[in-house]
Amino acid sequence: MNQATKIAELLLECEAVSLSPKEPFTWASGIKSPIYCDNRITMSYPLVRKEIAKGLADLIQQFYPEAEVIAGTATAGIPHAAWVAEELDLPMIYIRGKAKEHGKQNQIEGRLQSGQKVVCIEDLISTGGSVIDAAMAVQQAGGEILGCAAIFSYQLDSATENFRNAALTIHTLSNYSTLIEQAVEKGSIDAEEKSLLEEWRKEPSRWGK
Repeated sequence: MNQATKIAELLLECEAVSLSPKEPFTWASGIKSPIYCDNRITMSYPLVRKEIAKGLADLIQQFYPEAEVIAGTATAGIPHAAWVAEELDLPMIYIRGKAKEHGKQNQIEGRLQSGQKVVCIEDLISTGGSVIDAAMAVQQAGGEILGCAAIFSYQLDSATENFRNAALTIHTLSNYSTLIEQAVEKGSIDAEEKSLLEEWRKEPSRWGK
């Protein structure tokens, strides 16, 4: 079993990912979706979170071996960044969605030295907006962004375009298509539901209309 399949299986087993093609969820954006992913659930499962931390650490060593600092996006990326930083014995920071309005008005918490090479950790990639914004904040603070890593990606075309436009790379442990195949193998969904899930990924904004 390869890593993408193993992580997909773990996400399904701990119910961090829910599939409901015939009774879709509604995202905050208003988009109807047959999938809901909440990787915060993985925090409650030591074996799962350890597997994720090891996997993300391996990705960083493979694709970003020069990394000097691990950065987590607020809020869901923070615990995973902490576990990865521990795994790699590297400093950690985290990036707020916006600067605080009090105190030192920090957007970046922790210590980042000018020129340090940083990898941003996100839990989930939908459009990629939050981790791209975090990476830009690191750059503005003087850090050098090597790239981004995440647990799971919906594999949306909009995310691919956004990362390309931002000149950022992204590597994930698992993804939408792998998870669907795993769900079929485990009997969680049938052929009709698989077809609906595949249809959604092609054009999510129009799905179900």
